[in-house]
Amino acid sequence: MSGSTIVEQRALQSAGVSAAPIYRLVARILSDRCAGGTLLDVGCGRGDLWPHLAGQFTEYHGADVIPYDEFPDGGRFHQVDLDTGRVGLPDGFADVVVAVETIEHLENPRAFARELTRLARPGGWMLMTTPNQLSVLSKLTLSARHEFSAFRAGSYPAHLTALLEVDLRRIAAECAWADVAVEYTGDGRVPGSARHWPRWLSRHWPRELSDNVAIVGRKPGAG
Repeated sequence: MSGSTIVEQRALQSAGVSAAPIYRLVARILSDRCAGGTLLDVGCGRGDLWPHLAGQFTEYHGADVIPYDEFPDGGRFHQVDLDTGRVGLPDGFADVVVAVETIEHLENPRAFARELTRLARPGGWMLMTTPNQLSVLSKLTLSARHEFSAFRAGSYPAHLTALLEVDLRRIAAECAWADVAVEYTGDGRVPGSARHWPRWLSRHWPRELSDNVAIVGRKPGAG
């Protein structure tokens, strides 16, 4: 089986979608930092992020391994093999570059973060989200089953690389991101059930009770 076929199968396993609380978190983070210009969504899947940000940006580009029929009208899709570490777009292409629940699918997260940084204009923003390994659910699963919750056998090989908050911060530092911040969705599942923690509780202890985490930073240079 060729490398490209394996990557495509991993992409199909994820179905090209993420959870609504993740999209809402991304929209909230970006609304506080930037407006207008070009948004590049790397690992875009079906493009479900765009409806949450359409009023904030003038142009939407999505890049991913396979195209989906649901990709938004008016957006431009770029087909890439993200494991190669290279997106076929020029340096400084976008005002904001996001990767929603993508980095955990890849073989080399550091090369991926460097590519996101290359694609952002000087002064632009980069944002990544990934499953939160520091949640109560993930820690309990690790203790009981010796696997992080989002990386159990059923998630393999779509989910390859588990990253902690400290890993994300180190990667951002290696890429020279400025104004770095880490935020959590404030939405997480109760261990042993399909229920979610009460919203007020998960927002009070976001690191412990959120299923997903985001890191955002600005590329040094002219704004």
